Amino acid sequence: MAGKQKKLLSQRHPVFYFISVWTKRIKRQLAWRFDKNKYSAVLTNENLPFRIKKHQSVLLKKLGENNMQLQINKVTNLKIAAKKINGIIIKPGETFSFCKLVGLPTKQKGYLLGMELTFGEARAGIGGGICQISNLIHWLVIHSPLTVTERYHHSFDPFPDDGRVLPFGSGATVFYNYRDYQFTNNTPYTFQINLWFSEKCLEGELRINTELDFAYHVEEKEHQFLKIDSQFFRKNEIWRHKILKFQSGKIVETELVTKNFARVTYTPENYTIVAD
Repeated sequence: MAGKQKKLLSQRHPVFYFISVWTKRIKRQLAWRFDKNKYSAVLTNENLPFRIKKHQSVLLKKLGENNMQLQINKVTNLKIAAKKINGIIIKPGETFSFCKLVGLPTKQKGYLLGMELTFGEARAGIGGGICQISNLIHWLVIHSPLTVTERYHHSFDPFPDDGRVLPFGSGATVFYNYRDYQFTNNTPYTFQINLWFSEKCLEGELRINTELDFAYHVEEKEHQFLKIDSQFFRKNEIWRHKILKFQSGKIVETELVTKNFARVTYTPENYTIVAD
């Protein structure tokens, strides 16, 4: 059952944390240089002809007065990062790497303090909030035949749902550069990701060079809040169905995308007590 988690050495001593992070970053840089992946790098203003999926996510949420400035800063961070991805072409055989495209968020690049989730808490960090882009892109990608090859999600849920549209745990967190979000195009088709901003939302779409006769429907199952000992947790499953568009949505394939189980740092309204 749940107990108090021990802190890693890197959590207790900032010097060890710094060394750990940069060791992992160097390993990733070496991997980018010497692995056999061909990484997507071409941006274009010309849209591919067919849209697979579109989605939008609200920029500013009700997370408390203390977090509002961090959220305003987050919008600045999102706009800087989005320019590195908007219009990216993913050709057959290519791999999309979020961190390789966006790079390290720094003050020199114009990034501000935004909210980031790390070590079980929400705190301010340079470039904080750009995970909103990787979350959106992952939602687009799982509605396509693209293959997700690297994805991480937050180990805890810090805030109650505020108009949540997507299922819990359907996003993808990033932390430059060793927690990356990557997918590979193992199809004969060419894809494109476009990102833009409306007054209140980050918007995005996934496009393709030819129309497909199938699509994907993604749904949540088995959602539940649990209380184990004195801590709260949240669980669910995310499934997707492959459907034939021109045969009345006939389902031809069903698969489990992911199972989620994460600690919750607030008290949910309804939950099930799990006895020892």
